[in-house]
Amino acid sequence: MMSYRKIGFLFRNPSVREELARLDPVKDHQRMVHLMTSYEFPFDMVRSLELALFHTYASPSISSLLQKTGEFVKRGQKRYDDTGILIAQFMQAGYDSELGQRSISQMNKIHGHYPIPNDDYLLVLSTFVFYPIDWMEKYGWRAFTSPEKQALFLFFREVGKRMNLTDVPETLEEMKAFAENYEKRWFCYTDSNRTIADATVRIVENWFPKPLRPIVKPVFAALISEKLRNAFGYRKPSAAFCVLVEASLQLRKWPLKLITFKPYPTLIGNTH
Repeated sequence: MMSYRKIGFLFRNPSVREELARLDPVKDHQRMVHLMTSYEFPFDMVRSLELALFHTYASPSISSLLQKTGEFVKRGQKRYDDTGILIAQFMQAGYDSELGQRSISQMNKIHGHYPIPNDDYLLVLSTFVFYPIDWMEKYGWRAFTSPEKQALFLFFREVGKRMNLTDVPETLEEMKAFAENYEKRWFCYTDSNRTIADATVRIVENWFPKPLRPIVKPVFAALISEKLRNAFGYRKPSAAFCVLVEASLQLRKWPLKLITFKPYPTLIGNTH
């Protein structure tokens, strides 16, 4: 598999984007997702997928199961790390690679202990497609191209099939319609939603020095929709705080059009 080097120590290599533009999302979506995850958007993909998982906790079905297992409350950081590593492995290496197949098999084994409805799986799958697309549109140094969006969808559609899911949507539009219908039917406030959301916030708080921890929850609340705030029982931060968060994310993307602080490629083991 061809790899790239940065130009100098900081500058993006335009050859990555040039290869992405040449590839066919139907035939080459595994390679495209690798390039997007490991070269073009490593930081942004991780942040958007974190928010994607956070989104799913607005489903009482999902949050109540997580609360019953006790994993998030008792061993939140470990569960976060395990989930992140498995997802990163098959996104970076491809679902057909030996590593990707082992990761998906391990994920199926873990989930096989619980009676998880097919629709809950499909909701999670849909967030892994739409959150990165929406994040890049708003905060990324560039938005995804149409073929890149299609590649991400086709990649996770195939992952869903390898997870033995049924009725996996066949198009982006069908997936969007499914997610919207699911949320209208099921998203509402429950105590389990709040418990799992708060547990996730605590995980992130522990990544920062104590003086910065109080702003983590307001940042989450500023970045999510009113629908999610209602489902978690969170208040919207002040208008001034929301403007500050938005302005900070908008400001960071401009220098990133030319430079990147992440290694080429960014893989498991060199992400910190």
